[in-house]
This record gives sequence, C-alpha cells and structure tokens, in this order.
Amino acid sequence: MIYNEQLFAIENQMDNLYEVLIKSATFQNYLKQKSLMYEDKKVRELRADFIAKKEDFETVAAYGKYAPDYREKQLALRKAKRALDLHPKVAEFRLAETDLQSVLDTIGSKVASTVSEGVKVDAGTPFFENNLGKGGNCDGG
Repeated sequence: MIYNEQLFAIENQMDNLYEVLIKSATFQNYLKQKSLMYEDKKVRELRADFIAKKEDFETVAAYGKYAPDYREKQLALRKAKRALDLHPKVAEFRLAETDLQSVLDTIGSKVASTVSEGVKVDAGTPFFENNLGKGGNCDGG
C-alpha cells in the first residue's frame, strides 16, 4: 500500500467518525445498558445458570437423542436461555446493541456504496433495509 495524502485524509476522517460515534447518544446508551446488565445480581445468577446448563448439555450433545437425559438437558438449557433473555435488563441491552449495530451497518453501507455499488457489505442483521449484501453482477439480487 502506498501512503499518500489521500490515505492520511481518510485516516483523519475515520478518527473524526470514531470520536462522533463514541459521543453519540446511541453508543452512550449501549454502554449504560451494558453496565446495568452486568451489574445486576439477578442477571449474573441467570447467566451463571445458563452457562452451567449449556456446559451440561454440551457433554451429551454429540450423542444426540441416544444420550441419557438428552431431551431433559436440552429443555433445561432452553429454559435457562429464555429466562436470561427475558430479563428486562438483558432485553434493554439487546435493544441498545441492535440500535448501535444499525448505526454501524448504515455507516458501513454508505462507505461501501461510495466506493462502488458492487461492494458487498455484511450488515450482520437480516432486518437491515439498505440493500446490504447485494451487489455484484447477478441479476435480480
């Protein structure tokens, strides 16, 4: 790669973008919700229970339905995951995380489309609506 004034200008713009992003309400909300989630005693308990159930299930998962207690361990894991996911602080964190991901996806899409409409960008979410992941020479896609 040849370093020239254009590359340095792009690097400066990326630094500016980074500064704006970390000061944004979306990013600050993400950090706040993450902190609230990890500080919550009940969330820590639910997470520890989920991890224990996951490890327990993984010991029999390779054997599938032939393993003793496979279904019971699978059901216990799903219940633990659901309990964790439905906790209000976890749900708020997931929402803040999705909002931040949406901002990052939009930035990535705009940068890519500036370079070329054919540049493909993995948006990381199937709900993103700005034609991410599309491009190239295929018709109808």
